[in-house]
Amino acid sequence: MLESVVKAQVDPVTPQPVIPAGRFILRPMQKSDAGLIAHYAGDKRVACNTRSIPHPFPPGAAEAMTSRAAQPSRTEDVWVLDGSAHGLGEVLGLVYLTRMERRQSEITFWIAPPFWNTGLASEAVGALIAANPHGDEVIFAEVFQDNPGSARVLTHNGFDYLGDAESFSVARGINVPTWTYALSLKR
Repeated sequence: MLESVVKAQVDPVTPQPVIPAGRFILRPMQKSDAGLIAHYAGDKRVACNTRSIPHPFPPGAAEAMTSRAAQPSRTEDVWVLDGSAHGLGEVLGLVYLTRMERRQSEITFWIAPPFWNTGLASEAVGALIAANPHGDEVIFAEVFQDNPGSARVLTHNGFDYLGDAESFSVARGINVPTWTYALSLKR
């Protein structure tokens, strides 16, 4: 037992790849991203379209997020949509890939409001699927039913509708009806 604890403390974090995505790159989070993440995640419109972002966004939450993203014990990888090389912002949004059992993950994403309806979410999801950094056979997704734009991002990228459910939204403080999707990557 002690050996496994010691081993976990010295094993390096599994590096996340940088993934090209047309008008931007998907890159691992950096501490310097915290300010822009706090700015955009603090927007009620962003928070209310996620399960886990609170509103108001608490001080220090973005710093904690960037710290968690670098932990060896993390269960999700977070990529920043960085368009700075193409004249866009350094943080356009985030895309998350959360590990599940049996070579499965769940994808979630949010885009900063100035970049809504520009196709960035579809590009990010498509690039992450093409790279398949977790070697998944299936990727799941869930979106709130009052956010059909996110549902279109998923169907545009080949996800199939599985059914209705509901999830708790921290920002809204209630359970919200959802649509659940899956994408099989078995080849």
